[in-house]
Amino acid sequence: MAKVMIKAERLSKHYGSFAAVSEVSFAVESGQVVAFLGPNGAGKSTTMKMLTGFMAPTRGRAEIAGLDIQTDRIRAAAKIGYLPENGPLYLDMTPLGLLKFFGAARGLDASRLSDRLDAVINLCALKGVIEKPISKLSRGYRQRVGMAQALLHEPEVLIMDEPTSGLDPNQIHQVRELIRELGQSNTILLSTHILQEVQAVADRVIFIHEGRIVFDGTIDEFAKGADSLDERFRSLTAA
Repeated sequence: MAKVMIKAERLSKHYGSFAAVSEVSFAVESGQVVAFLGPNGAGKSTTMKMLTGFMAPTRGRAEIAGLDIQTDRIRAAAKIGYLPENGPLYLDMTPLGLLKFFGAARGLDASRLSDRLDAVINLCALKGVIEKPISKLSRGYRQRVGMAQALLHEPEVLIMDEPTSGLDPNQIHQVRELIRELGQSNTILLSTHILQEVQAVADRVIFIHEGRIVFDGTIDEFAKGADSLDERFRSLTAA
């Protein structure tokens, strides 16, 4: 039986009387690539921030590889590679400088850091820009730098929030190819509102609307009974 790598149990986040996320529960097993789908403002980013420990839930709990993200955060965080939407990058640094900084922050020794730098630079195709200031890089390359830092410590779980947001078609294709490659050895949860993303990289869909899970199943199950994924999306978000 596959190990559960991501687990949400009745996660809720309230701001006063407003429920941004309400009673969200799901589990992602080892080796799955899961699309966390929903319209803008549905609660995707909030849920991901709770899963990674960046935000405390109002109620509920989250586990990464069996570790509670709130009570065992350091060990749980070591299992996660997190790429937030428009992830913060230090624009005056080079990709190499940034990766060395994150490697030191992660506690990688010199030998392992050297090996991991070579690995992520090759995997994310950064060799040609590794010494350029991040401020001079295209949006696509910045996204690759963000992905490289998420992968640097060899996490078992990757959580990515809108990984192709704002990219041009060529950059989108490159990032999706990278996600497919990573999905062969990692457990991946990626949020998106782009249906082509779901078809391109995922084998399962969790759909959230107005802070609640309204569908959880395979791509084929998601499309069943609808003429298109667009139609299915609209039916799940209809008032």
